[in-house]
Amino acid sequence: MGRTGKKTVVAACLLLLAGYALSSCTMNGSYRRPDIAMPDQYRGSTAADTLSIATMPYREFFSDTRLITLIDSAVAGNLDLQVAIKNIAYARESSKVAKLGYLPTLSIGADASLSRPSDNGSSALTGSDKSVEDYSAQGSLSWEADIWGKIRSRKKSALAAYLKTREVARAVQTRLVADVADSYYSLLMLDAQLDISRKNLALADTTLRMIRLQYDAGQVTSLAVQQQEASRSAIALAIPELERLIAARENAISILTGHMPSRVERGEPLFKTSVHDNLPAGLPASLLENRPDVKAAELGMREAHANSGAALAALYPTLTLTAEGGLNALRASDWFSTPGSLFGVVQGAVLQPIFQQGRLRSEFRKTKIRSIQAELAFRQAVLLAAGEVSDALVQLSSLQNREVEASSRAATLRKAVDNSTLLFQSGMATYLEVIAVQNASLGAYLELAEIRRQHLSAMAELYRALGGGWVHSQS
Repeated sequence: MGRTGKKTVVAACLLLLAGYALSSCTMNGSYRRPDIAMPDQYRGSTAADTLSIATMPYREFFSDTRLITLIDSAVAGNLDLQVAIKNIAYARESSKVAKLGYLPTLSIGADASLSRPSDNGSSALTGSDKSVEDYSAQGSLSWEADIWGKIRSRKKSALAAYLKTREVARAVQTRLVADVADSYYSLLMLDAQLDISRKNLALADTTLRMIRLQYDAGQVTSLAVQQQEASRSAIALAIPELERLIAARENAISILTGHMPSRVERGEPLFKTSVHDNLPAGLPASLLENRPDVKAAELGMREAHANSGAALAALYPTLTLTAEGGLNALRASDWFSTPGSLFGVVQGAVLQPIFQQGRLRSEFRKTKIRSIQAELAFRQAVLLAAGEVSDALVQLSSLQNREVEASSRAATLRKAVDNSTLLFQSGMATYLEVIAVQNASLGAYLELAEIRRQHLSAMAELYRALGGGWVHSQS
C-alpha cells in the first residue's frame, strides 16, 4: 500500500473514532424530571402509610373467587386491552428500528452489460470488435457519524414511546379491573334489591288479604283496600325493571370480558361480601411509580425531550463516511482476476443544510413547545391522581359511616313492620300506618343495598386510584 493509501486509511480511522466519541453526547442535555412538591400524606388519610395496596395483585386484593375469575377473563379477552397490547408490539418494533440507526448501510451487487454502439455515431468504435462489455461486482458501505446526537435522540424517543405504550396498556388494565369489580358489585346489588322487592311483595300480599278480611267485616272502607292494592302494584311494577337491569348488567360484564352476552355466575351475596376499611394508601410520592398513567405522562416528557434533541441536531452538519470496493473488468474472463480487477473508493462528506434552516428551526421550536405541553400534561396527571386518591379515601370513610346508619335504620323499620302488623290485627294501628311503615322499610333496605354497593365499589376505586390492578404477582 502506498503512502497516499495509508494516509487515507488513517484519516478514515480517525474520523470513525471521533464520530463514536462525539456520538455519546447530545446537544439537548440529559432529561431531568421536573420537581413536584408532593404532600406528606393524602387528604382524607388518617396516617402516613409506607405500604400501599397498589402493589398488591388483584388476586390478593379481591376475595370473591367469582369476581377474580371475571377479572382474569377480562384481562385475557377484553378487546380494548388487546388493542393496547398490540400498540405495545408496534412500538417495540419501532424501537428496534431506532436501535439500528447506529449501524452503517451496507449493500452489495453485481451487474454485467454488453452494448453495440452505432458505427455512424459519436461513440463509434474502430476495429473488428464492435461491442463493449463491462462486468462489475461491488459492495458499498455508508455510515453517518452521530456527532450531534441526532440518532441517539431518535433512539431515546423510540424507547420512551415504547415504554409509554406499555404504561398506557397497564392504565387500561387498572381501569378494566375497577370497571369489572364495579359492574359485579352492581350486579350483586340488583340481586339483593330484587330479593328485597320480592319479599316485600309477599308481605304486601299478606297485608292486602288482612285488609280485605277487615273490609268484609266492615271494619275498613274500600279506600283501604284500594290503597293497599296500589302499594302492592308499585312493588310489583319494580320487579320486571330490576330483572331487566340485571340482564343488562350481565351483558355489560360479558362484553367487558370479551364474550357474547350470557349469564354471569355469582359468588357470595351482597351483604355477605366482605368490606375492608382503613386500607393503606401509601405515600403520595409513590404515585409517580405506581400509577401507570402518571408514568406514561412522564415518558411522554422523555419522548418530547428526545425529539427536541433530534430536531436541534438536525440544524448542524452531518458527517457521512462512504467506502466502496469490488471487482471490475471489460471482459468476463478477467472479471475475477486479482489484483488487476480490484477497485476501491473511500470518501467523507460534511453536509450543512442552508436553505432548510428556516424550516428546521421552526421544527425545533415546535418540539420545544411539545416538551412544555408534555411537562404540563405530566403535572396535570399527578394532580388528578392525587385528587382521585383523596376523593376515594374521603368517600370510603363517608360510606363506612353511612352504612352503619343505614343498617340501623333498616333494622328499626323491620321491627316496625312486624309491630305494625300485630297492632293492625288488634285494631291499635290504622291501615295507613301499616302501608307507610312497609313502604319505608322497603325504601330503607333498597337504600342499604345501594350504599353497600357504593362501599364495595369505593374500595375498588381506591385500589385503581393508587395504581393497583396491573401487578400480576408479588414476585
